Amino acid sequence: MKILVGVKRVIDYNVQVRVRSDNSDVDLSNTKMAMNPFCEIAVEEAIRLKEKGIATEIIAISIGPKGAQEQLRTALALGVDRAIHVQSEEQVDSLDVARVMASIVEEEKPGLVILGKQAIDSDNNQTGQMLAALTGMGQGTFASELEVGDEQVTVIREVDGGHQTLSLRLPAVITTDLRLNEPRHARLPDIMKAKKKPIDARALEDMGIERTPYLTLERVETPAQRQGGVKVGSVGELVDKLKNEAKVIS
Repeated sequence: MKILVGVKRVIDYNVQVRVRSDNSDVDLSNTKMAMNPFCEIAVEEAIRLKEKGIATEIIAISIGPKGAQEQLRTALALGVDRAIHVQSEEQVDSLDVARVMASIVEEEKPGLVILGKQAIDSDNNQTGQMLAALTGMGQGTFASELEVGDEQVTVIREVDGGHQTLSLRLPAVITTDLRLNEPRHARLPDIMKAKKKPIDARALEDMGIERTPYLTLERVETPAQRQGGVKVGSVGELVDKLKNEAKVIS
């Protein structure tokens, strides 16, 4: 089975996000970038399936600026077999990404597509669902457990009332939740080897994808700084502050 896995380049989650002085966007200058944490989980799950003998080949794909090749090489160092980079210096929204991935799915014919459920920058949680709709494949979102058979995949997903179990015919699209696995770290020898591996680089303009921007970024602002908490002497004083100062109860 061939597995296609998505990799997105985002600001490292340990870094304090800065906003540009003109509020036009997030400031990425001199900022440490990394693989989206949910994509790390997707890559790890694909590698585990290959280690079990279920997957025969893993292909990582990233759509974004030239720097995204750094994250693809991280995926190669972890155990991914091939990498495809669709380069675009412009902002791409979820539907653009889903259309590009649908084109790659048509080309590669994977038995399983594994994506992170969302990216920590845009936080949209849309691409997996859109890809499933475009390709006609079944979808299992927010997967916390995964079991792949010859013709179907069983997905256990967390819902508000507990757990839901889905059985999907292959090929299918899976999006990963936090509890699915714990990603491994790449070893130094593998990182060095990954630097020499070729990456299939393509321009988004050459993909023949119809791009229709639906979203326009108008302004980015830093969240208001939270005020420090205070201690109260009684429940009555707490209720009074919630009613008259915080105005969260009436």
